[in-house]
Amino acid sequence: MDRLTTLRRGRLVFDLRDEGPDDGEPVVLLHGFPQDSRCWSRVAPLLHRAGLRTLAMNQRGYSPGARRPGRGAYRLSWLAADAIALLDAAGLARAHLVGHDWGGAVTWAAAAAAPGRVATATVLSTPHPRAFARALARSDQPLRSWYILVEQLPALPEVLLRAGLERGLRQRGLPATDSARYARLMREPGALTAALNWYRAIPLYATSLPGRVSVPLTYVFGEHDFALSRAAAEASTALVDGDYRFVELDAGHWLPETRPQEVARAVVDRVSSPR
Repeated sequence: MDRLTTLRRGRLVFDLRDEGPDDGEPVVLLHGFPQDSRCWSRVAPLLHRAGLRTLAMNQRGYSPGARRPGRGAYRLSWLAADAIALLDAAGLARAHLVGHDWGGAVTWAAAAAAPGRVATATVLSTPHPRAFARALARSDQPLRSWYILVEQLPALPEVLLRAGLERGLRQRGLPATDSARYARLMREPGALTAALNWYRAIPLYATSLPGRVSVPLTYVFGEHDFALSRAAAEASTALVDGDYRFVELDAGHWLPETRPQEVARAVVDRVSSPR
């Protein structure tokens, strides 16, 4: 079979890595900020050994051919639709979704919006968007999320991050090689502004967050996550109607890079026993 290396969606062109056994259960891998599909480079081989096919997409704004101007193009519903469009392009009726950070938010949204297309979901780090919103009023989540307010400003976030992104990523627990690679990615023309537009679009859909999730779902949470609170993680439980598993790791935020064995195990367990 032909293996996809790009996905065309209207005028947008997404780069992706389609790897593993041709006949393996398909697993879509969705990265977060400021990563790209290479954040799964330690996880994907473990999934391949378990017989799974992986499709890791550089998401909207991260693929040079999918850098739309303006925050309006980065609503969560559009990002979730991109993931479903990947299934269409690959000729897949259903697939297993795995997402980290913003990719986790996309996974929650796609599972809620298109349960017939999502066989199972595994979310790393990120709570359900509604649980996150509730935690803003009931926990220390606002203190952890101060940067989201700063990122609503024009131009200034780009200036600050161009100067200090690599150092900041290392300070927050990301390995040095990954920090350097993602910092280089964000120096590509238009890449940083596009990535920040994911945050700048939040006010556009704050009153229309994803609904309840009925597909089988595993949520993997690092107890030392600097950005996301345990209160938000725990509140996600009430928003899942399907089989639900909560896996807590002695880890920080960057689970694909720092805990690939545990991540792969959670994904394989979820895929092999969807219920």
